[in-house]
Amino acid sequence: MEAKDLQVSFAGLSMSNPVMTASGTFGFGLEFAPYGDLSKLGGIVAKGLSLKPREGNPMPRIAETPCGMLNAIGIQNPGVEAFVKQALPALKRQDTAVVANLYACDPEEFGELGGILAAEEGVHALEVNVSCPNVKEGGAAFGQDPIQIARVTESVKKRSGDTPVIVKLSPNVSDIATCARAAVDGGADALSLINTLIGMSVDVRNRKPRLANVVGGLSGPAIKPVALRCVHQVCRAVGVPVIGIGGIASAEDALEFIMVGAHAVQVGTANFLRPDFAFDLPEQMVALLTELGVERLEDFRGSLEIPL
Repeated sequence: MEAKDLQVSFAGLSMSNPVMTASGTFGFGLEFAPYGDLSKLGGIVAKGLSLKPREGNPMPRIAETPCGMLNAIGIQNPGVEAFVKQALPALKRQDTAVVANLYACDPEEFGELGGILAAEEGVHALEVNVSCPNVKEGGAAFGQDPIQIARVTESVKKRSGDTPVIVKLSPNVSDIATCARAAVDGGADALSLINTLIGMSVDVRNRKPRLANVVGGLSGPAIKPVALRCVHQVCRAVGVPVIGIGGIASAEDALEFIMVGAHAVQVGTANFLRPDFAFDLPEQMVALLTELGVERLEDFRGSLEIPL
């Protein structure tokens, strides 16, 4: 098997391989250029963007946990205008897909932000973070309510033109398949999942939470079984492409998501442990697929055999 056999095309995206970087773990991509060739990646998902700059949550906002980490960064970012002027020009020169991740607090704001980014040359897709709180509806996360998911998706789709819209689903729900169907009903071209699980960590010696925000998002290898289950369920529930996220730290991890039906994967927490990991992952996947006797990635996708 050769690297060219990892090429994937779905939902209007064409990538040299299915390896993407997860939002919030790779900056705007350029920060990781010293550790590898950005063109080796299928795509870069930029850190979450809002209409205006955000300072994020108070410190401390990261805590290590067994087999993972908790974060409560609070979507710190310089705002969409700064991204368009400062980061996007350099990203456009990289031979990889650029996906902008959207953060907003009401459907109209999501649509406005999506319209701004979709109009920019060099933005190949939009990823909509529906784990955000809806400040106009009491603060509950959009992603916990199928009706709200559909509204946000519709709002972005109306302003996105031909730019593909990917909706990033939260695992903090009772039925992720219902949430996936709501996003598709709203017009989503693809889905990415999962976002982090809600968790917390405390210090028994000083009797305080380890995060200033008290709770945060759990990521890393500890959440992979949950992520894999969610991707498996959603791939069986909807007809749009799915991107798998959650605890990927090896080629075997990545291929597990492909085997249950994902078209691509996103690497997150592993970027903090090994800044060069995502760059090497495509070659590691080629080597493992060759060992398994697989000639094309397409032949492996969705090949999970489930006992009757």
